[in-house]
Amino acid sequence: MNTSQTAPLLISRVREKDLEMVMEWFLQRKQSFYALGRIYVSKQEDIEDIFYRSIISIHNELHRFKKDTSFESWAISHFIHSARDLSKDKSFRDSESQKSDQTLCHAFHQLEDQEKEATALTYFNECSFEEVGRILEVSVEKVKSCVFSGIRKLREELGYGSFEGCPEYHKHYLDYLGRTMDRPEKVEFEMHIYHCQCCQEDLASFQEVVLTLAGMTEALEVPAGLIERVKSKVEEREARRQRKKKKRKSIWLSIAGVFAMVVSIGFVTGGFSSLYYAWTEEDEQLRAILQHDLGERLNLEAESNGVKITIRSVVADDVQTLVFYEIEDTEKDNRYMMNAHEGVHIENEYDVMRRDVQYMFYSPPVNQDEMQNEEKNVYKGTISLLPVSVDSGTIKMNVARLMQIVQDPKKDGGYRGEMTFAEGDWSFDIPFTKQSSRVHKLDKEIDIDGIQVRLDKLTVAPTTTLLQYSFQNQGNDKRIDVITFDALQTDNKKVEADLFGSNMYVESFDQEGWSAFTSSFDTLYFDHPKEVNIQFDSIHLSVDDRKTIELDAAKDMPQTFEYLGNNITIDEIKVGNPAKVILTHDVSKDRAYERVNYGFSSDHLRNENISMGVSDTDGVLMDKTGKVHKIDAYEYDQIDQPRYFETIQTIEFYNDSSREDVTPTKLEIEGYSTTKYVDDRVKVKLD
Repeated sequence: MNTSQTAPLLISRVREKDLEMVMEWFLQRKQSFYALGRIYVSKQEDIEDIFYRSIISIHNELHRFKKDTSFESWAISHFIHSARDLSKDKSFRDSESQKSDQTLCHAFHQLEDQEKEATALTYFNECSFEEVGRILEVSVEKVKSCVFSGIRKLREELGYGSFEGCPEYHKHYLDYLGRTMDRPEKVEFEMHIYHCQCCQEDLASFQEVVLTLAGMTEALEVPAGLIERVKSKVEEREARRQRKKKKRKSIWLSIAGVFAMVVSIGFVTGGFSSLYYAWTEEDEQLRAILQHDLGERLNLEAESNGVKITIRSVVADDVQTLVFYEIEDTEKDNRYMMNAHEGVHIENEYDVMRRDVQYMFYSPPVNQDEMQNEEKNVYKGTISLLPVSVDSGTIKMNVARLMQIVQDPKKDGGYRGEMTFAEGDWSFDIPFTKQSSRVHKLDKEIDIDGIQVRLDKLTVAPTTTLLQYSFQNQGNDKRIDVITFDALQTDNKKVEADLFGSNMYVESFDQEGWSAFTSSFDTLYFDHPKEVNIQFDSIHLSVDDRKTIELDAAKDMPQTFEYLGNNITIDEIKVGNPAKVILTHDVSKDRAYERVNYGFSSDHLRNENISMGVSDTDGVLMDKTGKVHKIDAYEYDQIDQPRYFETIQTIEFYNDSSREDVTPTKLEIEGYSTTKYVDDRVKVKLD
């Protein structure tokens, strides 16, 4: 697939500028998507409608996008769904395009749905057979079969005639033309073609159609102003929504959202004495590294605007590059820390660091009390950078901004206040030598709550211990979103899981439906264990359990219905644009669900051209006994099996096609999310 950006980078940019970036993404790919749209409809306004519906659908569903999915495949799926819906009630008539374009598009329309979609995705959108299979939810063999039969039918429709060739060699056509055949098969195939006149003619005409398809994306002329008209329509819709509603708050109501809030608290305040336990032993970690000759004291200094930074040491391995530093405010009692994503730039990153690594470790604040640092103007910490790509060299690091840590969060407003920064110019040339790591293949498959989980490998590096694991979700009504681990246990040591180094997706490892992630622990590098006991902590699940709630604004309120044994009360239904439905969920420690997953892109909403969203949501943080805790009460790590339950929701419905009011008639629940704590333990031998 031809992509100009990786999915993580694209998603971050899309979320920054919202609809603008979604439209920009389509603008960059207008040729291929225009060609794809032409296989469904012929009229220009219909293709514009497909673009418009797709952009709105993708924007509304961004919160559901998961990193284990290619963004381009995900977006294509939305485009195809919109095109299918629109083409149901549209007859295909030749447009006013060039005659050659009319002929090929009309020929496509004679194919079966899977044939035309598989063929178009392969040659218009340059998807691999594996990617086409994931988009259409069919096997690779089925994709190849559809593409082969599609090309043969197109050949007849385009007037190339009918050729047969030898049936036993048909299966090689696509791989041979795609240059993916193994050499022995390729030699045998070419020898046969050389001696068989029928196959020569069959393959030649087949190749002619393939070349025509491959060039069609560029050959098709996108009508002038098409994307601009779509953009104008989207912007008009957004402006209409802004006029009719107040600013909406987006709240992530899952346990992962609670984690994010906890991270925000700790990031600004430096609180949570025990939450950052693995990071508070910095001196001990550095001592071990120095004692084993894995690093050296550097004490590189730079001062700017009254703030001095000292690079104490660095250790580089296959997992990360860990820099130990100290920051001193020479003029005031302020503590500052580095943030790898805010004001830190590696000038020679492309020369000395691995750019193929999808994850980057978060460096949380180090508790200065545990560091026995009583100086209010000094901060000692670490910053994690990408792993290095060469055995030795120099990292050219420039720091332009430091983030201030609030030393008295209750007095100074804690995480609710605005972040404060120190600006300056600090530059360092940091020498490094890459240290080796021990990689142990595990290949152990286990069952966790009925879902297959595979422990792939354990990387023991000087800076951390990294567990790579996989799980399968395809075709299941119950899917794992997140796995958390408790610890790794050896004969004489227990290392805790790093809350901030877990659930990092390994994109290149996705094979045959298995999605791979990594989770990090304190290092076992200096212990050389022969076996390790892996202790699980929890799994966060998404479960399909559909229920449709009929809504009637004319009835007296409140109205109550039951979902999974729990009462949900409809407090109010407001007709308007947007329309609003206000719900209250009963809550108890035994409630099956934590968050309800609604059908934001159901057929009902699409057919009515209505979009929906959730705002003004509230919830409670509860331990396993049912005790409710304050979310901002710096004790999250002390709560026994915390779960966050949604309690109040305002669901809004928007008319995307006109200014007319919306009267909600139904609420479709797709399923729910929940956290299940587990005590599974798996013992693995290390080779």
